[in-house]
Amino acid sequence: MAEGPARTVLVVDDEPHLRVFLAAVFRSAGFRTVTAASGAEGLVKAREARPDLVSLDLMMPGQGGLVMYRGLREDPGLCDVPVLIVSAVPPKAFGHSLAMLRATLPDGLRAPEAYVEKPPTPEALLEAAERLLSGTRAEG
Repeated sequence: MAEGPARTVLVVDDEPHLRVFLAAVFRSAGFRTVTAASGAEGLVKAREARPDLVSLDLMMPGQGGLVMYRGLREDPGLCDVPVLIVSAVPPKAFGHSLAMLRATLPDGLRAPEAYVEKPPTPEALLEAAERLLSGTRAEG
């Protein structure tokens, strides 16, 4: 990671052990972390913290990750924040969910930039984060 002020990652996951793991991986690489246990809490914390990156689980009770994602993209202050989906949804099913999400997004709202399947490795998380923060989008 480049020197300078620490970039902030908002980690949103309903599973406490995964929230702790994800935050620890990002902190070990020099990121500042903020965590949330739901999509609703994640939106509130995103508006407060103005993160440089959001790590977002899709399958959460209540307001899930797709609802939070749409909220991020519709918020003028957060719409440009890259989103890394970290989910147990298999890649094929994620592709289906992504197609459904794209179909429901108003024109101009882009799809998530990257996806890492659970259980994630630290290397996969950090590689995706660095790629997103450098402005390189994943193919998909």
